[in-house]
Amino acid sequence: MRVLAAGDHFVKNSLLIDALKREVPGDLDVSELTLPWPVVPFGPVGEVIEASDVEDELIEALRGVEVCVTQMAPLTRRVLDASPDLRLFCVSRGGPVNANLEAATGAGVAVTFAPGRNAVATAEHTLALLLAATRRVPQTHADLAGGVWRGDYYRYDMVGPELDGSTVGLVGYGAIGRRVSRMLEGFGAEVLVHDPYVDDVPGKVELEELLSRSRFVSLHARATPETTGMIGAAQIALMPAGSVLVNCARGALLDYDALCDALDSGQLFGAALDVFPEEPIPAGSRLLTTPNLVMTPHLAGASKETAVKAARIVAADVARYVRGEPLAHCANPSFATS
Repeated sequence: MRVLAAGDHFVKNSLLIDALKREVPGDLDVSELTLPWPVVPFGPVGEVIEASDVEDELIEALRGVEVCVTQMAPLTRRVLDASPDLRLFCVSRGGPVNANLEAATGAGVAVTFAPGRNAVATAEHTLALLLAATRRVPQTHADLAGGVWRGDYYRYDMVGPELDGSTVGLVGYGAIGRRVSRMLEGFGAEVLVHDPYVDDVPGKVELEELLSRSRFVSLHARATPETTGMIGAAQIALMPAGSVLVNCARGALLDYDALCDALDSGQLFGAALDVFPEEPIPAGSRLLTTPNLVMTPHLAGASKETAVKAARIVAADVARYVRGEPLAHCANPSFATS
């Protein structure tokens, strides 16, 4: 069976091939294509989003290939039309946003993904950003590096709240939100949850109640038509004055102008962001000059363990495919039990 490992500079081909060798019985004819991400940012390609713009290279590499394991390769209608031998396309991400599922299903191509691959890394990064924003770590480091001792940050009206004894609201309670919740409980925080898709969760409340009661709010929802713009000026105004807002999920969830307004006015003590409405952040964006804002360049899921787990998860589904077993993480509804 011919397999294409279309890795990149994070989920490397060496990781994908090592995982395939461990998981898949028998000999595989594996070829390689290295995609430019993250050196070159992803973006829309054809009708899919968040993919590397390598349609031509992928079409050439997929000639005679039955299985492709990748993170960022674009499975567009054009690629599918040019790849009649392809039957399995494994995406080593939490969701196959770089694959046209409807077209893949019509072409008889099963698409799998890697849920939970970056849950630990993203949860840890979320907590790091929350603490960094609350304790002004980046600002004070920059001041010290510039020779300025900011003793005024010890004034009562300049210091932030503690997690211990505070209420923290989590908007979204999937694999990442649950891990963040466990970490926060270790800090002595009370955790509230808003997620219409989960039941029997302690602390589950409606969004308005969560916002009005939470000193800290962290976003962990997926970007869907229902969640796009779910946190705007009206929602931020419900939060207690001096609160902290963190977004390590998706930029589409948050109105960033409203966030900047709240930071400028002091409604929010601080905010921390790993995701943005446009990536990279364009020159002239308000985000680059708004005070009390901590930012990282969409790195929350970046850890060595994330890359290794991603490769292992997709390789395991390739092994199931080879053995004729149901795929564990199939995104095509009609293929889920085939």
